[in-house]
Amino acid sequence: MIEKWSDFGTSIFSLMTAAANRSGAINLAQGFPNFDGPQIIKDAAIRAINGSWNQYAPSIGLEELRQLIQKRYQITGNLHFDHNKEITVFSGATEALFCTFLALFKEHDEIITFSPYFDCYPAGAYAARAKLIDVPLDPKTWTFSESILVSKINPQTKAILVNTPHNPTGRVFDRSEMEMIAKIAQKYDLLVITDEVYEELIYDGLDFVRMATLPGMKDRTITISSTAKTFSLTGWKIGYICAPVRFTNEIRAVHQFTVFCSSTPLQAGICEALKMGTEYYETFRHEYTQRRDLLHNSLTDLGFKIKKSEGTYFLVADYSHVSDLPDLEFALWLTETWKVAVIPTSVFYNDQIAAQKNLKQVRFAFCKDFKTLEAGIENLRKLCTHAK
Repeated sequence: MIEKWSDFGTSIFSLMTAAANRSGAINLAQGFPNFDGPQIIKDAAIRAINGSWNQYAPSIGLEELRQLIQKRYQITGNLHFDHNKEITVFSGATEALFCTFLALFKEHDEIITFSPYFDCYPAGAYAARAKLIDVPLDPKTWTFSESILVSKINPQTKAILVNTPHNPTGRVFDRSEMEMIAKIAQKYDLLVITDEVYEELIYDGLDFVRMATLPGMKDRTITISSTAKTFSLTGWKIGYICAPVRFTNEIRAVHQFTVFCSSTPLQAGICEALKMGTEYYETFRHEYTQRRDLLHNSLTDLGFKIKKSEGTYFLVADYSHVSDLPDLEFALWLTETWKVAVIPTSVFYNDQIAAQKNLKQVRFAFCKDFKTLEAGIENLRKLCTHAK
């Protein structure tokens, strides 16, 4: 049970990256590219630094950036958000999520989300003294049950948190699932918070359904996203929220007394990023589709059981054909002995559920150059040959 912040311990991502560095392993664990985004974006930030963009930005974000975010949502979802009243820039999606929790929830409030889930979710709930409630995804299909979702709702339930495309599983929730969540949210008068940071990484022509586009949902949805994944600049930490005024005002009040504003020259750089046309996004998805297919097909050939990633730059693989070790022990052993670092999926569940399931699954990140992916695959091939 979490009673103080130190109980969360060291992030598994820091732990596995440190283990990879110690052992000289191929790092397919932490979700950051080992290459940078387009030079044109970096050049814009450098120009801003060399110019007059080095003091505080407006707390809510540079106006040009908010205007460009507004335009992007009009293009991708036919959604209109007022850039002055409904769009706010944060230091990454994680800060946006924390500010949302702190602004809108209080002690004993409950927030439903789907497990496995990103590990900052329980920390955000803890910050607000709220409680995160699990709805499990079926590990064979990564889908959920409407009856289980409804059974979790009680008078303390205030919101449903939806991450699609979904980390760590790579699922993209389909229209029927999103409409089901929307119907339940309206029936029980719940907020919906959407984590859409992988919105541009969707494969095979799948439809991406934004919750805010569904009938009756724009006024009760808080949309969180980020530029980090889309432009391969995870260290810049430029995220944002699009939300109705009544939520935005509360969230901005928290933001101004925490981070206050995000990096001014980096916001200027992201303005240049959001001016790029459709060719960038098409190339971006095409190259990531190739990376996904390389890793997915190679792991499948080596006997790992995988549901094909529909979005994000992650996939989850069952390793039970090569080891009986629990996933954390397996991940450390794989890193130290076979020189491939991955993330154990138990960290994406609460302790009780993880113990009950005892899943033999790990998450691979394929946001790496092809040489790195091929080197990791070669090390895994050695493991599988040895296991025979």
